[in-house]
Amino acid sequence: MHARKVPAAALADIADEEWVDPSRRPYVEGGIAWVPVREGYSADADLPERETYRGRGYHLLGDVAVVHGDAPTDEELAAIVEHCRPRGVVRVKGFIDAMRIPDIEVLYGTAGEVRHREQGYTFILDPTRVMFSQGNRNEKARIAALVRPGERVADMFAGIGYFTIPAAMSGARVHAMEINPIAFEYLQRNIMANHVADRVTAELGDCRDLLAGVYDRVLMGHFDAPSMLADALAHVREGSVLHVHSIGDVNETIQKEVAGAGFSAAVASRRVKKYGPHAWHMVQDVTIS
Repeated sequence: MHARKVPAAALADIADEEWVDPSRRPYVEGGIAWVPVREGYSADADLPERETYRGRGYHLLGDVAVVHGDAPTDEELAAIVEHCRPRGVVRVKGFIDAMRIPDIEVLYGTAGEVRHREQGYTFILDPTRVMFSQGNRNEKARIAALVRPGERVADMFAGIGYFTIPAAMSGARVHAMEINPIAFEYLQRNIMANHVADRVTAELGDCRDLLAGVYDRVLMGHFDAPSMLADALAHVREGSVLHVHSIGDVNETIQKEVAGAGFSAAVASRRVKKYGPHAWHMVQDVTIS
């Protein structure tokens, strides 16, 4: 692997440089980062390719590795540290109440605020304080591809901007609502970091009280979304699309709520990721007619 040597603290600053190969991860050790270089650009070293990792699953948020579920064994933890050289490893045991506050345990090193780059977006967050759903990566990309410039979009559960940022960068005018003050602070910072302040209106509070006017698209990225369909349907028109997240298929509930609001709808269901035994995280695309 061709790589350039840079201070680890400079990684965020050089992430968008033309010479950086975004398909490979930097190797960090002792405050120095070896950053993969695209073909045709000069490099400081030719590092040996690393062996394929086959251990306990994890994902990186910035320079912090995150695991879910049961605690890893000492051997599994050591393998994660050896593979990605993180600043810290945290285990997310679950999420607390509707604000989705992570219940975490620091297993190695230190955690705290990170600057995470994903699909051309920047997300500033502290994984010990707010949720970040890595499994929604493909869904974020799908929403970004569906949104059209000028659409008025409601993001009812904005969090730190998982869907708000991609939608705004695709040209939408986004009304982003978040009830958790900590997540809302990161949402505001991420709006600025991604230079979309002119296209996003962010509000702190319960989305049911903040919805206003009529939207072309409503993002409902929370498992409680089906219970709030009536609130969302009061702010749509013929042609509007709702993206309703849930555990399992909720087509029957959607059709009942849509009919109660005086509309009909075409519903397309798709699986986002496995949630548990015999249970899937689903999203239903609901086109109002």
